[in-house]
Amino acid sequence: MARASETVRLKLEGEINAGTLRPGDSIDEKSLAARFAISRTPAREAIMQLAASGLVEIRPRHGAVVVALGAEEAVAMMETLALLEAEAAALAAHRMRDDEVAAMIAIYQDSRDSVAVFDSDGYIRLNTRFHQAIHDGARNGYLSQMIRQTRKRMSFYHASSLNQKARLDRSWQEHGRVVEAIRQGDATAARESMFDHILSGGRVYADLVAALKETNPASEEP
Repeated sequence: MARASETVRLKLEGEINAGTLRPGDSIDEKSLAARFAISRTPAREAIMQLAASGLVEIRPRHGAVVVALGAEEAVAMMETLALLEAEAAALAAHRMRDDEVAAMIAIYQDSRDSVAVFDSDGYIRLNTRFHQAIHDGARNGYLSQMIRQTRKRMSFYHASSLNQKARLDRSWQEHGRVVEAIRQGDATAARESMFDHILSGGRVYADLVAALKETNPASEEP
């Protein structure tokens, strides 16, 4: 049963992250049970797990609803993520081994092709690998966990912002400054570059959240 609920949770989490399930969409255990050919108990457990992670909200008379962030909360989370990611970059500048730096640079260089042909999906995948390389290089598991939890709440909106070519171009350029700072072992420059990189998408992110709130008015019901 635990395995079934975990399988369903991972599938739904992926759909939320990809935008297949959008903020304001409802999820009910009866439909999940039928879809995955399981009983309602593991379906209910999967929903509760998603609620515990903050991806869905359980509401009276509405069941489970994919959480939609308000623009104010989105900006607050973006600012928090910027602080966390900046510290990870600073730690990585001191702690990454030469082979890890080389791997990070390779990911950055590979992402240039995605930018050139405006391949958002490809860039998003490489962007995830790029940031993960820095998180791993920071060698601070607790910090990495906080970043993952925050990014999980923001994943759909963040991916949507990278569907804009101008933002894709800027993101790659900003990555370049982070790469150079880490390569030189300059923790101060790494922290500042990463902080600026995360916040530079903040306005786009908040605008996306506000737009989605307008198209999902039911998500604002108590």
